[in-house]
Amino acid sequence: MSADLIETFVSIGLSEQKAKETLKNDNVTQNLKSAIEQAAKIAPGPIDKDSGKLLYNIATKLKTQIKGHQSMLVEYVITRKINSEIQLNAALDYLLHHPLPPVDWAKFERESGVGVVITPDQIEAAVEEVIGKYKKELQEKRYKFNMGTLMGEARSKLKFADGKIVKNEVDMQVLDLLGPKTEADLEKPVKQKATKEQNNSGAKQGAKKEFPPTDSFVSDAGEVKSFMEIMGQAMKFHKPGENYKTDGYVITPSTMDLLKKHLTEIGGKVHTRFPPEPNGILHIGHAKAINFNFGYAKKHGGNTYLRYDDTNPEKEEEKFFTAIKNMVEWLGYKPFQVTHASDNFDKLYAYAVDLIKRGHAYVCHMKSEDLKGFDTPDSPWRDRPIEESLQLFEDMKNGKIGEGEATLRMKTTLEEGKKDPVAYRIKFTPHHRTGDKWCIYPTYDYTHCLCDSIENITHSLCTKEFQSRRSSYYWLCNALDVYCPVQWEYGRLNLNYAVVSKRKIAKLINEGYVRDWDDPRLFTLTALRRRGFPPEAINLFCAKVGVTMAQTVIDPSMLESCVRDVLNVTAPRAMAVLDPLKVTITNFPPDQATSLTVPNFPADEKRGSHSISFKPVIYIEKSDFRESADKNYKRFAENQSVGLRHAGYVLTAEKVVKDGSGNVTEVMASCKKTNDTEKPKGFIHWVSDPLVCEVRLYERLFFHKNPEDPSEVPGGFLSDINPESLKIIPQAYVDSTVKDAKVLDRFQFERLGFFAVDRDSTPAKMVFNRTVTLKEDPAKN
Repeated sequence: MSADLIETFVSIGLSEQKAKETLKNDNVTQNLKSAIEQAAKIAPGPIDKDSGKLLYNIATKLKTQIKGHQSMLVEYVITRKINSEIQLNAALDYLLHHPLPPVDWAKFERESGVGVVITPDQIEAAVEEVIGKYKKELQEKRYKFNMGTLMGEARSKLKFADGKIVKNEVDMQVLDLLGPKTEADLEKPVKQKATKEQNNSGAKQGAKKEFPPTDSFVSDAGEVKSFMEIMGQAMKFHKPGENYKTDGYVITPSTMDLLKKHLTEIGGKVHTRFPPEPNGILHIGHAKAINFNFGYAKKHGGNTYLRYDDTNPEKEEEKFFTAIKNMVEWLGYKPFQVTHASDNFDKLYAYAVDLIKRGHAYVCHMKSEDLKGFDTPDSPWRDRPIEESLQLFEDMKNGKIGEGEATLRMKTTLEEGKKDPVAYRIKFTPHHRTGDKWCIYPTYDYTHCLCDSIENITHSLCTKEFQSRRSSYYWLCNALDVYCPVQWEYGRLNLNYAVVSKRKIAKLINEGYVRDWDDPRLFTLTALRRRGFPPEAINLFCAKVGVTMAQTVIDPSMLESCVRDVLNVTAPRAMAVLDPLKVTITNFPPDQATSLTVPNFPADEKRGSHSISFKPVIYIEKSDFRESADKNYKRFAENQSVGLRHAGYVLTAEKVVKDGSGNVTEVMASCKKTNDTEKPKGFIHWVSDPLVCEVRLYERLFFHKNPEDPSEVPGGFLSDINPESLKIIPQAYVDSTVKDAKVLDRFQFERLGFFAVDRDSTPAKMVFNRTVTLKEDPAKN
């Protein structure tokens, strides 16, 4: 069979390699096979190569919603009414815009260029006009001028002209104007490269060392770009009202009229929605969904609903509603409207009654355990009379049937094979918004598409696991004869070393492994905010990951890298000492000011400054002092001087004070101005007259990449907890200029990392969370 098909495909002009590649795609293979069979009925005999190429284009480009027009297109090709790819593309485009019969043949032929003859004189005149328009620029730039501009404009004047003939005419007229190419014309343009000296000078000024390359995520105004600015044109979907152009979209006799009404109601604007369930806190994966939905609409001047999918009253809590909205706004987005699935309970019930009346739904009494999985038995109640289902459904609504004794099921099959999904189930649980009005609640499979329809959503953006529900999404809207949005899927975003399941996070909280939903070791959005992650960094991370169909599992280091990039240009500097060692400067100059002015951003001093104390007693990190320095050690030692950052002084140890156990407790040191002594190997941070603060250092909560994978962690995720994931330093010393900082204010503590003020701070004692460490410095010693 394959050999026969290859021979058939080669006979119409495909190469043997192309024919073999075609066989790998069943859909294209069947389309091309049927197109060839249709052509043989119209004109028996061999198919010429040009017609064969067009038949192949039909097989690859014909979308499902206009597949019924294939035989007509084949006839136009074989009878030579359509004889170019340009004409065929125009024909396909016309049919996509007018997918429903009857076809206006006169308009179709006019839009497809049937019967249009382009003469050589017309081509010559069109090219001459375009070259005349750019004559001066052509003479200046000669053959370095972009000839594609000439081709594009000439083709636009003669839509159905043969591209090769137009190009030949452009080449001839350009040659006639400019003459043959000279040696200068043939020279390749020299790419401008930054010189080594320029790069070195940049490093000397500190810009290269202080900041990573920021062109990709910082705007000209110095602000971090939005998700869609970084994504650019990576996401191209249908225009509002052109749902019918999307692969797989189902067109009914009512579709075009419903789309016209929809387009009027939305004013031609993109409308998306973010529809979380209010039964837990949003996590990093939701950040991608928020950015995608809000970002895409914002990019196109549209609107995004925040819609709570509140159809499961048993698990919903008010704190989750509030937290979800707060996180959306924290990421920088403002909902067009905040809605609830429960806003539509009356309308959804009316739709369900209509669905039963149309013969597409029935009341079933199978137990829930019998409906689990995919290979479920057929319901014995599937063909019960419509009137009987209507009465039973009303009895369900009125509380006359017990919980678990009946469901409303839809007569359709999901793409994954699940038959007759449930539309309504009975739950005698009060709803947080509607109280005791309802004891039946709609399911996601029923609610999702209808709420999208009611809100006139143009692009229903879902994660990939909902791909198997796309056919039922379209089926339900069309079964009820209501506007049908387009569902687009994208891959979920997951992180290694993380658990995001609401149930499992609740277990971590209840068993005391973490404090709450915002514990900074988690990857919920509230936790990341508390830890000090800026929203711009999370948006940047989502943009870098991108929006594809692929399931994405990312190492947290990529997220942390984005955080560093953003904080490096937004977090002012301060100094802090986590493990203090007292240093007394024995010759502190009497004329030395006791405060110093330090830039907030050393690489850009125009961005402000702050004052720090500088007194005879300072504190340094214990790790920055050794009794004896080797040749690789660059910091303070009894036999090695060290510089103090921002102070302009170099310290030299005079005496070391130890406790009874031999531990160094104080260093007596003398100081000299940096200009009056040899340049030290290194400079260290320090504090004087500091605030005593608590500092919390975080590490990964889990040891393994996939703590939920039994093959990696046989004992379950709770057995994989890192007991050293939180280290509390109760007596850290921090530069007193941070005393007025508010909760969530962020700083770079020089040489230590980025830190944020925690909500546990009190007037008596501030608490800082380490957000991320600095990049590893190979010269740290």
